[in-house]
Amino acid sequence: MTYQDVLEKARTNSGPYCKACPVCDGRACRNTMPGPGAKGTGTVAIRNYEAWQRVYLNMDTIGRGGEADTGVSLFGRTYALPVFAGPVGTVKLHYGERYTDQEYNQTLVPACAQAGIDAFLGDGPDPAMFQSVLDALRTSGGRGIPTIKPWDRDTLLAKVDAVKEAGAQVIAMDIDAAGLPFLKAIGGNAGSKTVDELREIIDHAGVPFILKGIMTVRGAEKALEAGAAGIVVSNHGGRVQDGVPATAQVLPDIARAVKGKLTVLVDGGIRTGVDVCRALALGADGCLIARPYVTAMYGGGAEGVKLLTEKLRGELADTMAMCGAHALNEIGPDLVFAER
Repeated sequence: MTYQDVLEKARTNSGPYCKACPVCDGRACRNTMPGPGAKGTGTVAIRNYEAWQRVYLNMDTIGRGGEADTGVSLFGRTYALPVFAGPVGTVKLHYGERYTDQEYNQTLVPACAQAGIDAFLGDGPDPAMFQSVLDALRTSGGRGIPTIKPWDRDTLLAKVDAVKEAGAQVIAMDIDAAGLPFLKAIGGNAGSKTVDELREIIDHAGVPFILKGIMTVRGAEKALEAGAAGIVVSNHGGRVQDGVPATAQVLPDIARAVKGKLTVLVDGGIRTGVDVCRALALGADGCLIARPYVTAMYGGGAEGVKLLTEKLRGELADTMAMCGAHALNEIGPDLVFAER
């Protein structure tokens, strides 16, 4: 099986919202909600993708040869490349009938680990979805990063305890999920959190904690104040708020403000190893890639995950070598071409 085979097979397994497009740029799904599309005008997901295409790299092949090393250590683990599969949930509703959340997570997590990366795991209102996360953590020896929604305090503490008991060594919260309709409907203390509320949760967790959904320097500083070990610069793929910038647009300022104080990850429209290199050059330590891993799963299961990860690693290594960087710590702002 080739990656092209994976894409072709995914088109027969995905739907009705996800079209398994050759280029996952947000145009076909646009503003289909729920599903992979964006909220309102549907332009944020499109803008996420297009913003990376406007980041140009400086090619420099005068120097030593050899293949670039894409390996990295993050949150106490060593990875083959600075990429994580992004969190998704309710896959049967959003992406097609092939998988339940249980089946999806039980296939994705070990496949990612075998490929040398980790998967972030989604959360949602269905208790069975969260149970699938716990089961995947237990059967994989704690591999995977559970991503808990910003529920009320008692629910959050209980879910943190549950994932730790299941073996989680890193925990995340997609704080921007405060904008999802089901969380808004719950009301009360579900949704946005103060720094003090986050600090309590993070202290209770006692393991590296990542806050996903940071889009401003002030937001990153508040995450740092709350004790987060990492952030994900993310607008939730455009699914929670219309009219916001692309993640590539806000990443450089955020990275300059907090790089070295916490780990900076980014998602939104990252589709190739070239995009990963662009993100690192703008200041990220790593990237989350969600929808292409869904497509890989729906088109090829564990083998699809392996093929996509190999594709990304090869593209990143080639791009690094062509830009004169032979290790990730050699990627910096000087690799980015400044338009005049």
